[in-house]
Amino acid sequence: MANESDSSRPEFWEVRFLEGRTPWDAGGAPKELDTYLAQPRRGSRVLIPGCGSAYEAVAFHKAGYEVIAIDFSAAAVAAARRTLGPLREIVRLGDFFLCDFDQQRFDAIYERAFLCSLPRRLWARYAARVSELLRPDGVLIGLFYFDAKEEGPPFGLRPGEIQDLFRAYFAVEVDEPARSSAPIFAGKERWQQRRRLG
Repeated sequence: MANESDSSRPEFWEVRFLEGRTPWDAGGAPKELDTYLAQPRRGSRVLIPGCGSAYEAVAFHKAGYEVIAIDFSAAAVAAARRTLGPLREIVRLGDFFLCDFDQQRFDAIYERAFLCSLPRRLWARYAARVSELLRPDGVLIGLFYFDAKEEGPPFGLRPGEIQDLFRAYFAVEVDEPARSSAPIFAGKERWQQRRRLG
């Protein structure tokens, strides 16, 4: 299949979802997200890019958020719709970098295994896009993967790299070791909350 070796292309992920090769799939929302959502934040709008099976979409919905989940793999969207059942309409097939999201900004963007799925050449574009899509004072929250190895996906952040990537856009509010990683990420993820500047 064309573009099967380029993780920036939908075909790469289509093959993996269709063949059930999804070691990043943790089977549910992480405990860190449950803790975050227990704080009062009703009525917020959240985006989940590269949503995969979209377990977190259910958790955000139950916490009172307006949720939009997006993935550019049709097989991933089908998996998300199976997970979501009656909430299936909150997931969209589309490209995070190109979708206009009804020209509305978000209060939060949730990260889990999306940044590390992208080739490093797209990371600066990701950081700028997240900032563009968030309202002033919005938050980027989630699990970020750290690893010095070159090959991927997953492509890990190196020491200091995340600060360079987000410094112009965000201030760090929370940074702590992850407690509920999928085995492929075990010991290499951190839960972070970053507040959009300006």
